[in-house]
Amino acid sequence: MSASASPVLETKSLVKAFGGIIATDNVTFSLPPGARHALIGPNGAGKTTFVNLLSGVLPATSGQVILNGQDVTNWTVRDRSRAGLARTFQINQLYPDLSPIKSVLIAINERENAAQSWFRKLGARSDLVDEAAELLKRLNLGGVMHDRVGSMPYGLQRLLEIAIALASKPKVLLLDEPAAGVPEGERDQILDVVAALPESVSLILIEHDMDLVFRFAKTISVLVNGALFVEGTRDEIARDPRVRKVYLGEEEIAHG
Repeated sequence: MSASASPVLETKSLVKAFGGIIATDNVTFSLPPGARHALIGPNGAGKTTFVNLLSGVLPATSGQVILNGQDVTNWTVRDRSRAGLARTFQINQLYPDLSPIKSVLIAINERENAAQSWFRKLGARSDLVDEAAELLKRLNLGGVMHDRVGSMPYGLQRLLEIAIALASKPKVLLLDEPAAGVPEGERDQILDVVAALPESVSLILIEHDMDLVFRFAKTISVLVNGALFVEGTRDEIARDPRVRKVYLGEEEIAHG
């Protein structure tokens, strides 16, 4: 495998046990550069646990997490972020009283190692302010960049989370149900923004909305009981009767 084709993110025999419960069961996974990859599975399959292991929120019981060729298994969330791994959460982590421009500037200051003095320096560097504004405009948030986050529609708040994650200039972005709680009419906007992200960012999407999954993903992994059940292109996964039975349920198969 050439250096250019080396995976940007890998796991090797990754295990997470909570007492006697195996939440992540010996998962070996590889994400190539520019990937548009979805992670699906029934409730309780271990999707969020797996993402928490990738991002460092949870420590692995055994196995390895490798980011850009480096073993980051014992690295903190912050260290992994600085090495190029960013994520959003199923439940948003925003500060409702801040504005989008300030929220993104905080993330940029963290990237620039100026976080400890961000209150003093937040607007001091015009180049960083311009970068934050440009990022917000690219994600269709230019018109609300000075609004109070808590007053924004929920779909725009989810877009702001993606903007904050992108402010760290990640090589890998983990999107944990970015459309969760978003009204139906606002979901397309989120998908359009995600679809327009540059291929320099490799994406993993965890999502229950199968329409979003099959519109977004080029490849899909299916987790069942914490283990990697099957992996393939979206067409292969859509046609696989085992996936339909496990993930969609017998009733869906009967009427599909």
